[in-house]
Amino acid sequence: MDKKLKVYIWDMDETLILLKSLLTGTYAEAFNGLKDVKNGVNLGKLWENHILKLCDTQFFYDQIESFNQPYLDFLNQYDDGADLSGYNFSQDGFGPLLDDLNKRKLAYRHRVVAEKYRKGLRNILNQDLIRLWESLYDLTDTYTERWLSSARACLEQCAGRRRDTPPSANSDDARDAAFEHINVLVTSGPLIPSLAKCLFFRLDNMITCNNVYSSLDVGKPQCFTWIKERFGGPNVQFCAIGDGWEECEAAESMKWPFVQIDPQPNSLHRFPGLNSGELKHYFSIVYGDDDDDNEDSRKTEELL
Repeated sequence: MDKKLKVYIWDMDETLILLKSLLTGTYAEAFNGLKDVKNGVNLGKLWENHILKLCDTQFFYDQIESFNQPYLDFLNQYDDGADLSGYNFSQDGFGPLLDDLNKRKLAYRHRVVAEKYRKGLRNILNQDLIRLWESLYDLTDTYTERWLSSARACLEQCAGRRRDTPPSANSDDARDAAFEHINVLVTSGPLIPSLAKCLFFRLDNMITCNNVYSSLDVGKPQCFTWIKERFGGPNVQFCAIGDGWEECEAAESMKWPFVQIDPQPNSLHRFPGLNSGELKHYFSIVYGDDDDDNEDSRKTEELL
């Protein structure tokens, strides 16, 4: 309860990654002829194929697509901790009704998904697929003017894993270093494909699998409420970042700062551009400047 914590709640599509706007062509169209729309659509289709193939072959998506859950641990109470090393997932009779028995079988699958997520793609894909993945990432990053790598760098900064300059004793960075930093993802897409996207777009080192939430069935206000209950305390600060109205309204209802992402060229907040320094500014607007006593932050949190 006494530790200082900053929680960054990120949207995924059109925020940390670009995929939907590649598939529809809207990303390229915003550049008024300067980008090849067809090239962007083809990149989006390649990503879509890689993501769905991983979901089906490694994450049981062909079996569990109809049973989306808001997060991987949601059915933990049904997992009896059985050894799954010799378990046959293709012949355990899973589905079609999600009764208690099938909830246990679904919890087993979620446990395996979490284990594979933690291992990373390089321990899942063969070398040929790894080369294809790396090439597709680089091509997409170039096409989007480093959106992917810049978003990833911002996540690293928010997680405190990279600093451009060493903080001085009296700087904002020094005060910010007193906080632990956590990145959380709340996406409107289904859970399993969202986890696959985290892996393919190289976000898994900054966003752990238990910090990925799907609001598809429950809505973002519910996910934000769960996150506040999970991390909340007198010294905890929250900030939501996304491109949509739902996360904006959810953040406003929680009285959290919200940063609006807009992929349009020359917009105020986009990648490259947004960094942890700008996010600190939004934290300070709601919670005040960080200091050792941080009385203003305590009073703000009490009002929430």
